[in-house]
Amino acid sequence: MQTGYLLGIGSNLSPKSNIADIIAALLKRFPRLTLSRVLNIPPVGMNSQHDFLNMAVFLETDIDQTTLKAFCNEIEISLGRDRADPASKTKDRPADLDILFRVTHEEDFQRPANSITDEYFLYPVIDELFSYLSRRQWRSLQAGVAIQLDNLTFGETAATIDWNTAPS
Repeated sequence: MQTGYLLGIGSNLSPKSNIADIIAALLKRFPRLTLSRVLNIPPVGMNSQHDFLNMAVFLETDIDQTTLKAFCNEIEISLGRDRADPASKTKDRPADLDILFRVTHEEDFQRPANSITDEYFLYPVIDELFSYLSRRQWRSLQAGVAIQLDNLTFGETAATIDWNTAPS
């Protein structure tokens, strides 16, 4: 049984390189990640000329939510986000990592994406990720954006990455 968290991830400043850096930082701590496609999405709830690249990520872990949130905030800050700015939610950002919910049962992958009310723009990738994790068929309506991380390309479709962190 897989337990862990579903994260919403996005960037609209240097988004390809920042999404790659976010995934690299997550892989250093969590060597198994399941990723949705990466979608190009216009900004929602803010006045910006920069589209976002957004995705959903499932990570398997038993750490508590407070520890995970602190780690996600560290990634955002390391990539240049000013979390102390009261307007940071409505400004362009290099990194945005949100915990959408904790997965504790296999049935959580059957949950409808529209039950996540704050992240409605992620519904297509959440539905895709849940289908992938529960091995259901999924038909993509929008092409994913390819992201390069070292010799790994991801983002065009849902995938699981098992990252080997042992020295060669």
